[in-house]
Amino acid sequence: MKMPLIVQKFGGTSVGSIERIHSVAEKIIEAKNDGNQVVVVVSAMSGETNRLVDLANQIDCVPNARELDVLLTAGEQVSMALLAMTLHKLGYEATSMTGYQAKIHTDSNHNNAAITHIDTTPIEALLEQGQIVIVAGFQGVNHKGDITTLGRGGSDTSAVALAGALDAQECQIYTDVDGVYSCDPRVVKDSKRLPQLDFPSMEEMARCGAKVLHLPCVQFAWKHQVPLRVLSSFEKGEGTLISGEECLNDISGIAIQKDMVLIECALEELSSLISQAQLLGIEVCSVIEETERAAVVIKRDASTKLKLVFAEKIRNSEQVSLLTVVGSRTQDIVVSSHGLLSEGEVDVQHHLLQQQSLTLVVSPDQVDTAANILHKAYIVARETQGYLKKEVHFG
Repeated sequence: MKMPLIVQKFGGTSVGSIERIHSVAEKIIEAKNDGNQVVVVVSAMSGETNRLVDLANQIDCVPNARELDVLLTAGEQVSMALLAMTLHKLGYEATSMTGYQAKIHTDSNHNNAAITHIDTTPIEALLEQGQIVIVAGFQGVNHKGDITTLGRGGSDTSAVALAGALDAQECQIYTDVDGVYSCDPRVVKDSKRLPQLDFPSMEEMARCGAKVLHLPCVQFAWKHQVPLRVLSSFEKGEGTLISGEECLNDISGIAIQKDMVLIECALEELSSLISQAQLLGIEVCSVIEETERAAVVIKRDASTKLKLVFAEKIRNSEQVSLLTVVGSRTQDIVVSSHGLLSEGEVDVQHHLLQQQSLTLVVSPDQVDTAANILHKAYIVARETQGYLKKEVHFG
Protein backbone atom coordinates (compact mmCIF):
# COMPACT_ATOMS: atom_id res chain seq x y z
CA MET A 1 0.00 0.00 0.00
CA LYS A 2 1.37 3.40 -1.00
CA MET A 3 2.25 5.71 1.86
CA PRO A 4 0.37 9.02 2.08
CA LEU A 5 2.34 12.01 0.85
CA ILE A 6 2.35 15.49 2.33
CA VAL A 7 4.11 18.65 1.18
CA GLN A 8 5.39 21.00 3.90
CA LYS A 9 6.49 24.55 3.19
CA PHE A 10 8.59 26.61 5.62
CA GLY A 11 8.95 30.36 5.18
CA GLY A 12 11.87 32.66 5.86
CA THR A 13 11.22 33.21 9.56
CA SER A 14 10.86 29.44 10.06
CA VAL A 15 14.39 28.85 8.72
CA GLY A 16 15.83 32.15 9.92
CA SER A 17 18.58 30.63 12.09
CA ILE A 18 20.35 27.33 12.69
CA GLU A 19 18.24 26.82 15.83
CA ARG A 20 15.04 27.32 13.87
CA ILE A 21 16.22 25.02 11.08
CA HIS A 22 16.71 22.35 13.75
CA SER A 23 13.12 22.90 14.95
CA VAL A 24 11.89 22.59 11.36
CA ALA A 25 13.80 19.31 11.00
CA GLU A 26 12.01 17.95 14.07
CA LYS A 27 8.60 18.76 12.54
CA ILE A 28 9.60 17.02 9.31
CA ILE A 29 10.80 13.96 11.24
CA GLU A 30 7.53 13.85 13.14
CA ALA A 31 5.59 13.79 9.85
CA LYS A 32 7.93 11.11 8.47
CA ASN A 33 7.60 8.95 11.58
CA ASP A 34 3.81 9.20 11.32
CA GLY A 35 4.06 7.13 8.13
CA ASN A 36 4.12 9.84 5.47
CA GLN A 37 6.27 10.45 2.47
CA VAL A 38 7.47 14.02 2.90
CA VAL A 39 8.42 16.69 0.38
CA VAL A 40 9.61 19.98 1.89
CA VAL A 41 9.75 23.39 0.22
CA VAL A 42 11.86 26.11 1.82
CA SER A 43 12.20 29.86 1.41
CA ALA A 44 15.41 31.82 1.88
CA MET A 45 16.38 32.66 5.45
CA SER A 46 14.57 35.79 6.63
CA GLY A 47 16.23 38.94 5.30
CA GLU A 48 18.42 37.08 2.81
CA THR A 49 16.45 37.93 -0.34
CA ASN A 50 16.38 41.61 0.62
CA ARG A 51 20.15 41.49 1.16
CA LEU A 52 20.70 40.01 -2.30
CA VAL A 53 18.38 42.58 -3.92
CA ASP A 54 20.30 45.35 -2.18
CA LEU A 55 23.59 44.02 -3.55
CA ALA A 56 22.14 43.97 -7.06
CA ASN A 57 20.80 47.51 -6.70
CA GLN A 58 24.24 48.74 -5.64
CA ILE A 59 25.45 47.70 -9.09
CA ASP A 60 22.41 48.75 -11.14
CA CYS A 61 19.09 50.23 -10.02
CA VAL A 62 17.47 48.16 -12.78
CA PRO A 63 19.55 44.95 -12.80
CA ASN A 64 19.46 42.51 -15.68
CA ALA A 65 16.38 40.33 -15.08
CA ARG A 66 18.02 37.01 -15.97
CA GLU A 67 21.04 37.62 -13.75
CA LEU A 68 18.84 38.84 -10.91
CA ASP A 69 17.06 35.48 -10.97
CA VAL A 70 20.42 33.68 -10.82
CA LEU A 71 21.36 35.78 -7.81
CA LEU A 72 18.09 35.56 -5.87
CA THR A 73 17.75 31.77 -6.10
CA ALA A 74 20.94 31.45 -4.05
CA GLY A 75 18.96 32.27 -0.90
CA GLU A 76 16.72 29.22 -1.10
CA GLN A 77 19.67 26.97 -1.93
CA VAL A 78 21.36 27.93 1.34
CA SER A 79 18.21 26.99 3.30
CA MET A 80 17.66 23.66 1.55
CA ALA A 81 21.28 22.54 2.01
CA LEU A 82 21.39 23.49 5.70
CA LEU A 83 18.10 21.68 6.34
CA ALA A 84 19.32 18.54 4.53
CA MET A 85 22.53 18.62 6.60
CA THR A 86 20.48 18.88 9.78
CA LEU A 87 18.31 15.89 8.85
CA HIS A 88 21.41 13.85 8.01
CA LYS A 89 22.89 14.66 11.41
CA LEU A 90 19.64 13.51 13.07
CA GLY A 91 19.84 10.18 11.24
CA TYR A 92 17.40 10.68 8.34
CA GLU A 93 18.07 10.36 4.63
CA ALA A 94 17.33 13.62 2.82
CA THR A 95 18.22 15.11 -0.54
CA SER A 96 18.02 18.79 -1.44
CA MET A 97 17.05 19.86 -4.95
CA THR A 98 17.04 23.15 -6.81
CA GLY A 99 14.05 24.03 -8.98
CA TYR A 100 16.09 22.88 -11.97
CA GLN A 101 16.89 19.51 -10.39
CA ALA A 102 13.25 19.06 -9.35
CA LYS A 103 12.25 19.76 -12.98
CA ILE A 104 9.92 22.65 -12.14
CA HIS A 105 9.35 24.13 -15.60
CA THR A 106 8.22 27.74 -16.03
CA ASP A 107 7.66 30.31 -18.72
CA SER A 108 10.42 32.83 -19.49
CA ASN A 109 9.00 35.79 -17.57
CA HIS A 110 12.08 36.48 -15.43
CA ASN A 111 11.42 37.73 -11.87
CA ASN A 112 7.73 36.76 -12.10
CA ALA A 113 7.58 33.43 -13.92
CA ALA A 114 4.61 31.06 -13.92
CA ILE A 115 4.94 27.30 -13.50
CA THR A 116 3.90 25.47 -16.69
CA HIS A 117 4.46 21.87 -15.59
CA ILE A 118 6.47 19.69 -13.22
CA ASP A 119 8.16 16.40 -14.13
CA THR A 120 7.91 14.56 -10.82
CA THR A 121 10.13 11.62 -11.88
CA PRO A 122 13.28 12.62 -9.92
CA ILE A 123 11.31 13.46 -6.76
CA GLU A 124 9.32 10.23 -6.91
CA ALA A 125 12.49 8.19 -7.37
CA LEU A 126 13.93 9.63 -4.14
CA LEU A 127 10.66 9.13 -2.27
CA GLU A 128 10.62 5.46 -3.29
CA GLN A 129 14.05 5.15 -1.65
CA GLY A 130 12.51 6.41 1.60
CA GLN A 131 14.20 9.80 1.42
CA ILE A 132 12.87 13.16 2.54
CA VAL A 133 13.02 15.50 -0.46
CA ILE A 134 13.78 19.18 0.13
CA VAL A 135 13.06 21.52 -2.78
CA ALA A 136 14.14 25.15 -3.08
CA GLY A 137 11.02 27.28 -3.36
CA PHE A 138 10.50 30.36 -5.50
CA GLN A 139 12.42 28.98 -8.49
CA GLY A 140 12.22 26.95 -11.68
CA VAL A 141 13.74 26.67 -15.12
CA ASN A 142 12.55 27.81 -18.56
CA HIS A 143 12.76 26.01 -21.90
CA LYS A 144 16.25 27.42 -22.49
CA GLY A 145 17.56 26.05 -19.21
CA ASP A 146 17.72 29.49 -17.58
CA ILE A 147 16.93 29.85 -13.89
CA THR A 148 13.67 31.71 -13.21
CA THR A 149 11.96 33.02 -10.09
CA LEU A 150 8.23 33.03 -9.37
CA GLY A 151 7.78 36.49 -7.87
CA ARG A 152 6.34 37.50 -4.52
CA GLY A 153 5.09 34.52 -2.51
CA GLY A 154 6.75 32.16 -4.96
CA SER A 155 7.69 29.52 -2.37
CA ASP A 156 4.02 29.07 -1.45
CA THR A 157 3.24 28.61 -5.13
CA SER A 158 6.09 26.08 -5.48
CA ALA A 159 4.68 24.05 -2.59
CA VAL A 160 1.11 23.99 -3.88
CA ALA A 161 2.21 23.16 -7.43
CA LEU A 162 4.32 20.25 -6.15
CA ALA A 163 1.44 19.04 -3.97
CA GLY A 164 -0.85 19.05 -6.99
CA ALA A 165 1.65 17.31 -9.26
CA LEU A 166 2.44 14.65 -6.66
CA ASP A 167 -1.22 14.14 -5.69
CA ALA A 168 -0.40 15.00 -2.08
CA GLN A 169 -2.90 14.39 0.69
CA GLU A 170 -2.30 17.89 2.02
CA CYS A 171 -0.08 20.92 1.52
CA GLN A 172 0.99 22.36 4.87
CA ILE A 173 2.14 25.99 4.91
CA TYR A 174 4.17 26.69 8.05
CA THR A 175 4.50 30.34 8.98
CA ASP A 176 4.82 32.63 11.99
CA VAL A 177 1.08 32.55 12.78
CA ASP A 178 -0.97 29.52 13.83
CA GLY A 179 -3.63 29.80 11.14
CA VAL A 180 -5.89 32.15 9.22
CA TYR A 181 -7.63 34.70 11.43
CA SER A 182 -10.95 36.47 11.04
CA CYS A 183 -8.98 39.75 10.87
CA ASP A 184 -5.40 40.90 11.32
CA PRO A 185 -4.70 40.24 15.05
CA ARG A 186 -2.41 43.27 15.13
CA VAL A 187 -5.42 45.45 14.36
CA VAL A 188 -8.28 43.51 15.98
CA LYS A 189 -7.13 41.96 19.24
CA ASP A 190 -10.16 39.67 19.60
CA SER A 191 -9.84 38.21 16.09
CA LYS A 192 -10.54 34.47 15.90
CA ARG A 193 -8.50 31.69 14.35
CA LEU A 194 -10.64 29.96 11.75
CA PRO A 195 -10.41 26.13 12.06
CA GLN A 196 -11.64 25.72 8.48
CA LEU A 197 -12.16 27.96 5.47
CA ASP A 198 -13.37 27.40 1.92
CA PHE A 199 -11.34 28.25 -1.17
CA PRO A 200 -13.63 31.08 -2.42
CA SER A 201 -13.43 32.91 0.93
CA MET A 202 -9.68 32.41 1.24
CA GLU A 203 -9.13 33.67 -2.30
CA GLU A 204 -11.17 36.80 -1.60
CA MET A 205 -9.36 37.46 1.68
CA ALA A 206 -5.95 37.00 0.02
CA ARG A 207 -6.97 39.27 -2.85
CA CYS A 208 -8.13 41.95 -0.45
CA GLY A 209 -5.17 42.17 1.88
CA ALA A 210 -4.93 39.11 4.16
CA LYS A 211 -1.20 38.36 3.99
CA VAL A 212 -1.04 34.87 5.50
CA LEU A 213 -1.27 33.25 2.04
CA HIS A 214 -0.37 34.70 -1.34
CA LEU A 215 -3.12 34.90 -3.93
CA PRO A 216 -1.49 32.73 -6.66
CA CYS A 217 -0.94 29.99 -4.07
CA VAL A 218 -4.63 29.97 -3.12
CA GLN A 219 -5.78 30.10 -6.74
CA PHE A 220 -3.55 27.18 -7.75
CA ALA A 221 -4.69 25.11 -4.76
CA TRP A 222 -8.35 25.81 -5.58
CA LYS A 223 -7.92 25.00 -9.28
CA HIS A 224 -6.19 21.70 -8.54
CA GLN A 225 -8.21 20.93 -5.38
CA VAL A 226 -5.16 20.68 -3.14
CA PRO A 227 -6.17 20.97 0.54
CA LEU A 228 -4.12 23.67 2.27
CA ARG A 229 -3.35 23.83 5.97
CA VAL A 230 -1.79 26.91 7.56
CA LEU A 231 0.24 26.03 10.66
CA SER A 232 2.66 27.71 13.06
CA SER A 233 6.34 26.85 12.90
CA PHE A 234 6.71 27.76 16.56
CA GLU A 235 3.82 26.09 18.37
CA LYS A 236 1.64 23.00 18.08
CA GLY A 237 -1.92 23.17 16.82
CA GLU A 238 -4.33 22.17 14.07
CA GLY A 239 -4.03 25.49 12.23
CA THR A 240 -6.57 26.32 9.51
CA LEU A 241 -7.63 23.84 6.84
CA ILE A 242 -8.60 25.41 3.51
CA SER A 243 -10.61 23.21 1.19
CA GLY A 244 -13.94 22.93 -0.59
CA GLU A 245 -16.04 25.11 -2.87
CA GLU A 246 -18.96 25.97 -0.63
CA CYS A 247 -18.75 29.09 1.52
CA LEU A 248 -18.91 27.94 5.14
CA ASN A 249 -19.89 31.17 6.88
CA ASP A 250 -22.29 34.07 6.44
CA ILE A 251 -19.35 36.27 7.40
CA SER A 252 -15.92 34.58 7.33
CA GLY A 253 -13.55 37.44 7.96
CA ILE A 254 -12.41 40.98 7.33
CA ALA A 255 -9.37 41.93 5.24
CA ILE A 256 -7.59 45.29 5.36
CA GLN A 257 -5.63 47.04 2.61
CA LYS A 258 -3.69 50.09 3.68
CA ASP A 259 -1.37 52.24 1.55
CA MET A 260 -3.99 52.76 -1.15
CA VAL A 261 -4.67 55.85 -3.25
CA LEU A 262 -7.97 57.06 -4.69
CA ILE A 263 -7.43 58.83 -8.02
CA GLU A 264 -10.35 60.95 -9.23
CA CYS A 265 -11.15 62.01 -12.79
CA ALA A 266 -14.06 63.19 -14.91
CA LEU A 267 -16.69 60.53 -15.53
CA GLU A 268 -16.04 60.55 -19.28
CA GLU A 269 -12.32 59.88 -18.63
CA LEU A 270 -12.86 56.87 -16.35
CA SER A 271 -12.61 54.15 -19.00
CA SER A 272 -9.45 55.77 -20.37
CA LEU A 273 -7.93 55.90 -16.87
CA ILE A 274 -8.68 52.21 -16.30
CA SER A 275 -7.22 51.27 -19.69
CA GLN A 276 -4.07 53.26 -18.93
CA ALA A 277 -3.67 51.50 -15.60
CA GLN A 278 -4.00 48.11 -17.29
CA LEU A 279 -1.40 49.05 -19.91
CA LEU A 280 1.00 49.95 -17.11
CA GLY A 281 0.32 46.64 -15.33
CA ILE A 282 -1.38 48.39 -12.39
CA GLU A 283 -4.13 46.48 -10.58
CA VAL A 284 -7.32 48.50 -10.10
CA CYS A 285 -8.66 47.42 -6.71
CA SER A 286 -11.92 49.36 -6.84
CA VAL A 287 -13.81 51.56 -9.30
CA ILE A 288 -16.07 54.41 -8.21
CA GLU A 289 -18.61 55.52 -10.78
CA GLU A 290 -21.18 58.00 -9.52
CA THR A 291 -23.19 60.88 -10.94
CA GLU A 292 -20.88 63.54 -9.59
CA ARG A 293 -17.50 61.79 -9.63
CA ALA A 294 -15.46 58.87 -10.93
CA ALA A 295 -12.31 57.35 -9.48
CA VAL A 296 -10.15 54.27 -9.16
CA VAL A 297 -8.40 52.90 -6.09
CA ILE A 298 -4.90 51.48 -6.63
CA LYS A 299 -1.89 50.67 -4.48
CA ARG A 300 0.12 53.70 -3.43
CA ASP A 301 3.43 52.39 -4.78
CA ALA A 302 1.86 52.23 -8.27
CA SER A 303 0.19 55.62 -8.15
CA THR A 304 3.24 57.70 -9.10
CA LYS A 305 3.54 55.91 -12.42
CA LEU A 306 -0.15 56.46 -13.25
CA LYS A 307 -0.03 60.11 -12.20
CA LEU A 308 2.91 60.78 -14.50
CA VAL A 309 1.16 59.30 -17.53
CA PHE A 310 -2.37 60.57 -16.81
CA ALA A 311 -1.49 63.77 -14.95
CA GLU A 312 -3.52 66.29 -16.95
CA LYS A 313 -6.78 64.40 -16.49
CA ILE A 314 -6.50 63.67 -12.77
CA ARG A 315 -8.71 65.96 -10.70
CA ASN A 316 -7.63 64.81 -7.26
CA SER A 317 -5.82 62.02 -5.43
CA GLU A 318 -5.90 61.06 -1.77
CA GLN A 319 -4.71 58.22 0.43
CA VAL A 320 -7.41 55.77 1.48
CA SER A 321 -7.75 52.30 2.99
CA LEU A 322 -9.99 49.41 1.95
CA LEU A 323 -11.93 47.26 4.40
CA THR A 324 -13.38 44.08 2.87
CA VAL A 325 -15.92 41.88 4.63
CA VAL A 326 -15.91 38.34 3.18
CA GLY A 327 -18.74 35.80 3.39
CA SER A 328 -21.77 34.32 1.67
CA ARG A 329 -24.24 36.99 2.85
CA THR A 330 -22.33 40.24 2.51
CA GLN A 331 -25.09 41.58 0.26
CA ASP A 332 -27.32 41.60 3.35
CA ILE A 333 -25.07 43.82 5.47
CA VAL A 334 -24.58 46.82 3.17
CA VAL A 335 -27.06 49.04 5.01
CA SER A 336 -26.23 47.82 8.51
CA SER A 337 -22.47 48.18 8.00
CA HIS A 338 -22.88 51.80 6.92
CA GLY A 339 -25.10 52.40 9.94
CA LEU A 340 -22.68 50.83 12.39
CA LEU A 341 -19.76 52.82 11.03
CA SER A 342 -21.77 56.02 11.02
CA GLU A 343 -22.59 55.47 14.69
CA GLY A 344 -18.85 55.00 15.29
CA GLU A 345 -18.14 58.28 13.45
CA VAL A 346 -16.42 56.51 10.56
CA ASP A 347 -17.08 58.03 7.15
CA VAL A 348 -17.55 55.53 4.31
CA GLN A 349 -16.57 57.22 1.07
CA HIS A 350 -17.75 54.42 -1.18
CA HIS A 351 -18.63 50.73 -1.18
CA LEU A 352 -18.26 47.95 -3.74
CA LEU A 353 -20.48 44.88 -3.45
CA GLN A 354 -19.41 41.64 -5.12
CA GLN A 355 -20.74 38.10 -4.96
CA GLN A 356 -18.88 37.16 -1.79
CA SER A 357 -17.48 40.42 -0.44
CA LEU A 358 -18.31 43.98 0.55
CA THR A 359 -15.46 46.48 0.21
CA LEU A 360 -15.66 49.83 2.01
CA VAL A 361 -13.43 52.81 1.21
CA VAL A 362 -12.46 54.71 4.38
CA SER A 363 -9.74 57.10 5.43
CA PRO A 364 -6.44 55.58 6.65
CA ASP A 365 -6.79 57.03 10.14
CA GLN A 366 -10.20 55.37 10.58
CA VAL A 367 -9.64 51.92 9.09
CA ASP A 368 -8.52 50.24 12.32
CA THR A 369 -11.55 51.63 14.16
CA ALA A 370 -13.83 50.48 11.34
CA ALA A 371 -12.34 46.97 11.36
CA ASN A 372 -12.93 46.63 15.10
CA ILE A 373 -16.52 47.86 14.85
CA LEU A 374 -17.50 45.44 12.08
CA HIS A 375 -15.56 42.53 13.54
CA LYS A 376 -17.28 42.93 16.88
CA ALA A 377 -20.69 43.14 15.24
CA TYR A 378 -20.47 40.35 12.69
CA ILE A 379 -17.95 37.89 14.09
CA VAL A 380 -17.35 38.24 17.83
CA ALA A 381 -20.86 38.96 19.01
CA ARG A 382 -22.33 36.48 16.53
CA GLU A 383 -25.35 38.75 16.26
CA THR A 384 -25.24 38.74 12.48
CA GLN A 385 -28.89 37.90 12.03
CA GLY A 386 -29.93 40.88 14.08
CA TYR A 387 -27.75 43.22 12.06
CA LEU A 388 -28.87 41.70 8.77
CA LYS A 389 -32.42 42.76 9.61
CA LYS A 390 -31.59 46.12 11.10
CA GLU A 391 -33.02 49.10 9.22
CA VAL A 392 -30.91 52.26 9.15
CA HIS A 393 -32.39 55.56 8.00
CA PHE A 394 -30.37 58.60 7.00
CA GLY A 395 -31.32 62.25 7.03
